[in-house]
Amino acid sequence: MQTYIVAFTIALAVAYFATPRVKDFAIKVGALDAPDDRKVHTKPIPRMGGLAIYAAFVLAVLASMYVSREVMGLLVGGTVILIVGIIDDLKPLPARVKLLGQIIAAAVLVMFDIKIEWLTNPFGEMIYVEYLAIPLTILWVVGLTNTVNLIDGLDGLAAGVSTIASVTILLVALQQNFWTVAVLTAALAGSALGFLQHNFNPAKIFMGDTGSMFLGYMLAAISILGTVKSAATIALIVPIVALGLPILDTAFAIIRRYMSGRPIFKPDKGHLHHRLLEMGLTQKQAVLLMYVMSGCLGLSAIALTEVNKSFGAFIIVALLGIAFVGAKKIGVLKATKSIESH
Repeated sequence: MQTYIVAFTIALAVAYFATPRVKDFAIKVGALDAPDDRKVHTKPIPRMGGLAIYAAFVLAVLASMYVSREVMGLLVGGTVILIVGIIDDLKPLPARVKLLGQIIAAAVLVMFDIKIEWLTNPFGEMIYVEYLAIPLTILWVVGLTNTVNLIDGLDGLAAGVSTIASVTILLVALQQNFWTVAVLTAALAGSALGFLQHNFNPAKIFMGDTGSMFLGYMLAAISILGTVKSAATIALIVPIVALGLPILDTAFAIIRRYMSGRPIFKPDKGHLHHRLLEMGLTQKQAVLLMYVMSGCLGLSAIALTEVNKSFGAFIIVALLGIAFVGAKKIGVLKATKSIESH
């Protein structure tokens, strides 16, 4: 049996069976997500389900692969971001403190020599970032960590989108024989999918910041590891497209708030999932539709590795065009009156 299948299976099983135990623990320590104007659930639900995702991922990795210096860096950094998430789920942290914790977790990767050292140039040779490697790495990790964190607004949404993105990177890694990346993404996909069985609507437990930040962080870190191992193909463009849904939703939120004169970091109710619910879709329908969108983006990301640079650039431009037209039609770019408190 291939190692990545072993990693996926272990992670899936551990996450599935550990989540009920984590749920009991969350209730015991008072880690409950209370309903408010921003949220769609109507009764307190245990959060901190990310503990099960973390445990499943770590156990799967330790059981299925050699722990190199790079893998150790991922695990240490993942533990740091997990701790930040646990604290935030128990007692919400100020935004600046949470950001500081994310920066520290990203810096751990740099300490283990996991950093972005080049970027793909669609019109020529690779661009080596040199002295910008460290700030670019931290910006990438913090950005993707928050992107997945922000999309965690409906039952099963963040877990499902993260699973689809992980499988996308897994398939590209297998295609290019990047076995370390393949095993890591298989473990991450299994962890998210195992948790999803308890998190899909109606959710019995939420992953909380403990889970959403961990998933975003690991997707960012594994992607960087892919650039270290690769000369071209599994560059950052693959995870960017695979995670296109939360990335674009975050970008549209920034544009929307800026255009309406509101603080960029002040949450509102204009995210894609809010708009879909306002259009009359149920939670399940909205989440499943967003799964389909993520799946299409995942297929597009895989296609980018099979075409020449010119056609790849055309695919990206076409995706952006479709996204902007769709966002305008649905109203994602429209200013909202109600302000959330996150």
